[in-house]
Order: sequence, then C-alpha cells, then structure tokens
Amino acid sequence: MKLKQWSNEKAVSSVIGIVLILAITILSIAIIILYTSPTLNNLEDIAEAQKVEQAFTVFDSRASKASLGESPVQITRVNQMGGKLEVMGDTRDYNDSQIMVLALNSNSSWYQEFYDNRTHWNSWEKYKNESDFAGYSSPIPMGKIKYTSGDRTIAYEGGGVWSKYGNGGTIMISPPEFHYNIETLTLPVMRISGNTSVSGISDTSITVASSNKPVILFPNVSLNNNFTNPIKADDIIIYIQSEFYEGWGEYAESLTSTSVALDHENQTAVIELETLPPMGTFALSNSFKIIKLNASNPDPMYNFSFYFQDEDGEASNFNSIETYVTATSGTKTLYYEIKKNVIDTIEYTDTSVSTDKEIWDTYGSSEFPVYEDPANVKLANSTFDLLSDTYMLEYSDSDITEYSWDEKSSTTMLPNVTISNGDVQSLYNVTNHYMKLLAQDGIIACSWEQKNNNKIQEDLSDYTLIYDSGGGIITYLHITSNELHATVS
Repeated sequence: MKLKQWSNEKAVSSVIGIVLILAITILSIAIIILYTSPTLNNLEDIAEAQKVEQAFTVFDSRASKASLGESPVQITRVNQMGGKLEVMGDTRDYNDSQIMVLALNSNSSWYQEFYDNRTHWNSWEKYKNESDFAGYSSPIPMGKIKYTSGDRTIAYEGGGVWSKYGNGGTIMISPPEFHYNIETLTLPVMRISGNTSVSGISDTSITVASSNKPVILFPNVSLNNNFTNPIKADDIIIYIQSEFYEGWGEYAESLTSTSVALDHENQTAVIELETLPPMGTFALSNSFKIIKLNASNPDPMYNFSFYFQDEDGEASNFNSIETYVTATSGTKTLYYEIKKNVIDTIEYTDTSVSTDKEIWDTYGSSEFPVYEDPANVKLANSTFDLLSDTYMLEYSDSDITEYSWDEKSSTTMLPNVTISNGDVQSLYNVTNHYMKLLAQDGIIACSWEQKNNNKIQEDLSDYTLIYDSGGGIITYLHITSNELHATVS
C-alpha cells in the first residue's frame, strides 16, 4: 500500500518572501550607511570648521584691541580638533603674504609701458631705478596665523579672517583692516611675527602682543617724495600677494573708487585706486590732465577756460595772439586753434574709426571779449572760455558727415543726432560732447602752446579746470605697519 505524499507550496513561498525582504532591508541599510557616512562626516567637518572660524573671529577682535593699545596682550582659545595651528611670521613666510604700494605719475617716461603690464606681481621691478619711481624699496610683510585640517584652511591675515576649502575659492569670514570713508582710505597692515606651531585634538591658546607703535608708511616723504596727502599721484596701485588673494580681490571690489585684477600665477590681487588731481585755477602750464569724467552726467565739464595777458602786442582783438589747445586719450584727439580772440577751427579725430576729421568753425559774430588796460591801450587781457554757451560754432565739412554723435558706445556719444554741413551748436555742447568721448579711453592729456612770437605773458596768465569726476575719488591715503607678535601653545 502506497502512502500519499502531501506538499505545502504556500509555506515555501512565505519563507522565500521573508528572506527576500530581509535581504532588501539589509542591502538598503548598507547603501544608506555607505552614502550617508561621508555626508555625516562632511557635516561634522563643517561644524568643526565653523567652530574654528568663530574662534578666529574672536581672535581678530582681540588682535585689533592689542594693536590699538587697549590691551597689550590678548589670549584666544582654539580647539584644534585634529588640525594644525601655526604662526607664519618669518622672512620665508612673508614671501607669499605681503603688500606693495605704488604711486604713479602719468608724466613719467616709463608710465605707459608699466601701466600696460601693471596687473602682475613684480611688474614694477625694472622701473625701481627710475628717478621718479614712487614705491617702497621692498614689499610690506603681513604673515598669518593659519589652521589646517585636511584640505580645509582658516587663517588670520592682514586683519581679516579667511576660509578656504580644497581647490575652492576663498571666503572672507571677517573683513581685513582696509577702511574706506568717502575720500579717505586707511590701511593698517597687521604684521605677524613668530613661527610656533602645534597639532592635536586638544584646546590650544593663541597669544598676541603689540607694542602699539605703528610705523607710518603713507604719507611719508622720507620714503618717497610722492607719498603725500592730499594724493598727488595719478594712480595708486596696491598689490596684495596672498594665499587668499581671491578673497582680498572680492573684498576690494566692494569698495568705492577701486578696480581689481587677479594675477593667478602669482596669487596676487591688484587693486587700483581712483585719485583726483587738484581742481581750480592754476598758473599757465603747457600740460595738465583730466583724470575721469562722470559718465552719468550729460555735461560733466564745468569750467575749462584760459585767462591770457597780452605781452606787448596791439590790444585791439588780440591781433598778434595765436594759441592752440589739444586734448588726447587713446585713439581720440580734440584740437582747438584760436587766432586773435576767435576760434579758427576745432577738429576731432578718432583713428579707430576713421582718419577723417569732424571740423567746427566760429559761427556768426561769436568771439571772446578783450579787455584793454585803460592806462596802456597796448596791454589787454581776455578769457577764452571753451565752455561758453553763447559762443556758437558751425559744422563746416561738406564732404564728411560726423561719426561720433549717436547712441553711446566706445566711439560715439549722445545726443543721437545727425550733424551735417552748416549745423550750429554752442561751444559748450561741442566741448562736453568730445570730452566725454575722450574720457571713455581713460586719462585725458591736455596741452597748451602759443605761436612762436610769444605774445602771451605766461607768468601773468592762468587756466581754470573744474569738472564732475563722479565722486568717490580717493584723496587721502593712510598706511601703517602694525606688528603683532604671536605664539601658539
């Protein structure tokens, strides 16, 4: 007799299902652990870095107190959390943590060559022996206090706190000692001295001491005759060579009256400050400059005039007088030729557009008034006001239609009108129009000269120059070196 065998397929399926669920659960947990572990580690790293950043921010505040003499010694506790903390304040460390300042005069024979290559560290080196070189004999050292953990770096340098992660950019945690107030820039350079270091997971102390005896670097004529206030230089360029140069550059860009370039090869932020020469009435000079015009002002020129005293010629209409004024910038030139007391011609050229000239002549009976000396009718004076709104000019080139009166571009300027032969504009409008065009190319170099007969008495003559520069121009600069001796233990 055969026994009948029974099987339960449902029971087997249940076991297999449970096993599969357990396997999937275990696999899911493993995947979660695998992928969240780095995230958790990263979060932990970020939290630790933030603690160090906070400690450095506290140190920054206390270092300022020490440098200002509020307390000669300051101590700050920092939890290292497995990182390395070091004071980098010796000659070797200064090689990549330093500042250079140049005060440039655009009349220097080497100015243009240097200016074209100014955006590189050490670009000034070949000009240091020039008689009018205005820079320090060597860069101003800064040094730093630096914390590193893995590829994370946090440091105090130049009175600021900087944070850097691996190959990423620099983040400014607290701003450096780089203060701008309307027309004054104050730069107290914090010089770190010392070379101690510690590593580990325990708390450590940063001790900083200051003698509170800052060295004045600017203004300082004993270092250089051009290091004066108000600033006489046409350009002030500050080079900051630093591991955190990108952060320095980003901070400088937030300030008024600065432009910034980065020299990545030499880890340098190149900061150019806009300066303003004196305005007003000056003794007659053969050359002078207009540094910058306010691009948002439709009429930025306020006074551009020449007062001439006749030497000994006939007074009537300045008969023997012939004088020329030229303004140039880049490819653009504006030329005034004045005979007697009347504009003979005004010519504008832009060689980047054409070799053709836009030409204006005096319209109608316009002239500059001449005033005779009652005691001597052969002596006279006159003011040639190149911004007169009553002196009228006529466009006088039947072959050439103007090419500069249009919507604003690098070669054209408002108003957007078509100027053709016979059209009339005031001297005020013409001068402002062309000066704004020249200003787009940078500094406007102006020159004045008279005919060889020398009928203008130069020592009794003068010129007046007043214009809208746009505001926010650096007029005063104060730089000091403040030593902070630091140790970690």
